[in-house]
Amino acid sequence: MTGWFVINLGDAMLVQDALVDLQHRFVCSYQAAGCPPDMGLFMRHVSDGRLHCEVRVYFSPAAADVAAVLGAKPCARPGPEDLNLLAGNGVTKR
Repeated sequence: MTGWFVINLGDAMLVQDALVDLQHRFVCSYQAAGCPPDMGLFMRHVSDGRLHCEVRVYFSPAAADVAAVLGAKPCARPGPEDLNLLAGNGVTKR
């Protein structure tokens, strides 16, 4: 486990169903893994200067298997600002 993973779900106004499905699938994997303390799923709204923000979902390194199944891409560790825990454990503190 070396890095974090991210999925950009797109326009925040349109992602609720996808977000609920992704969260449910993560929780199933998290529980099957015995609820590891370093496994977390996080969300951030990102606007990048556009009118509508997008939702990005981050997987901690311990969630690499479920991230791969869900099509997440490798990324740098997200900073803690405006990052919300969706499921698992809050492992973003440095």
